Amino acid sequence: MAHPLGLTPGKIVAVHLNYRSRVAQRGRTPAVPSYFLKPSSSLSWSGQAVVRPHGCELLAFEGEIAVVIGRRAHRVPRERALEHVAGYAAANDFGVYDLKHADLGSNLRAKGRDGYTPVGPVLLTDADPADLRLRTWVNGELVQDASTAELLFPIDLLIADLSRSMTLEPGDLILVGTPAGSTVVHPGDVVEVELAGSGRLRNEVVQEAPGAVEYGVLPEATEAARQAAYGSAPEPVPEPVPEPALDEHTAALLRSVSTATLSNQLRKRGIDHHFIEGVRPARPDLRMVGTARTLRYLPLREDVFAEIGGGMNAQKRTVEEILPGEVLVIEARGDHGSGTLGDILALRALRRGAAGVVTDGGLRDSPSFAGLDLPSYYGVPHAAVLGRRHVPMDSQLPVSCGGVLVRPGDVLVGDAEGVVVIPPALAAEVARDAAAQEDEERFILQQVGEGAAVAGLYPMDATWRARYEAQREGS
Repeated sequence: MAHPLGLTPGKIVAVHLNYRSRVAQRGRTPAVPSYFLKPSSSLSWSGQAVVRPHGCELLAFEGEIAVVIGRRAHRVPRERALEHVAGYAAANDFGVYDLKHADLGSNLRAKGRDGYTPVGPVLLTDADPADLRLRTWVNGELVQDASTAELLFPIDLLIADLSRSMTLEPGDLILVGTPAGSTVVHPGDVVEVELAGSGRLRNEVVQEAPGAVEYGVLPEATEAARQAAYGSAPEPVPEPVPEPALDEHTAALLRSVSTATLSNQLRKRGIDHHFIEGVRPARPDLRMVGTARTLRYLPLREDVFAEIGGGMNAQKRTVEEILPGEVLVIEARGDHGSGTLGDILALRALRRGAAGVVTDGGLRDSPSFAGLDLPSYYGVPHAAVLGRRHVPMDSQLPVSCGGVLVRPGDVLVGDAEGVVVIPPALAAEVARDAAAQEDEERFILQQVGEGAAVAGLYPMDATWRARYEAQREGS
């Protein structure tokens, strides 16, 4: 029977690790994309059963996005890669972990079985590949919810990278990876995958009838395979420490200067909207320097919150994806009628190496933050839980916090006065000039303290500047 979408792939290429949440779960971060091939005979569609082999127990689903190639692609540059895409569809990369030991990374027996790549039910031809939302349900319970904004290796990069080594032909499929939430399913379970706007790809798991096995590889449900299938790393692996977004020298300079001085330097460069208004520090004694990881809350709508607000929602996923040196910036629209973050998730963020938290909404469990070594800035204390005023919607996109536009990767500096946002491209020069400004101001304060008048001193005229330079040379 022909595939309902008319798909006839010559090859199906799948990415091993790509979503940041899955990377965090596996405990390793790939520097480059890693691939494996699935045979075209594994292609299936919505409504088709997925068979768990006799003697196996570790059949796992992986909700994915299938990229359908529409035009021949050979050595295409990244900026032209998306021109070769016919569309996008929901997919499910099923695999039997009991058989992974046989073929290791190739996954041939584990994931190449007939019917183990259902795709459909609709092909999206007018969608933004940078903002595709993927969700998976098992027996009606939401278990995966992620956006392509979380991909380590975006779709255009994958196409360009693959086309350097092999020609991608019309009809070929690329599976771009799965987010956290993949786990084991059993006969009778129904798995549904949805690419927003495409309807649900639905497949039921059934059990293969017993039969004689006279040759070939037998299943091995080892403890390592069982842990991997259920979603954890096969063994404890130290979490990789990424390269810091700020070099140590710039970060040290930013820690040494006040937000007032940084504000002055930003205004000199035409950046007037940089101070996050209406937030206070939970610990005025702590300094904050880091790069933004953003989280957006939208106004509460009860049906939407019921659909996406529970479980591993955008709030919890964002906390689990925080990297060392990042500041969690929460857009709460300045709404002070509910909490946006409490002490448990704040502690988890701290343990992951977060440099701070900034929210223009309420902070729950606010007294606990006085004993937490995490710089935290918030609008008001509020005891109510998240679902009172907000829906946690998405992360790693531009947000508005305290009247300031904050983009992922922006540099944030906080002190007892508040928080400033610095464009990353300006961070080094702003830090350098702010440090120089404060050195001059310490000289001016010293002179005023000794009785000097401010005329000609603040700002310094040629005479006072000569004295300042002489003192610097002599120190």
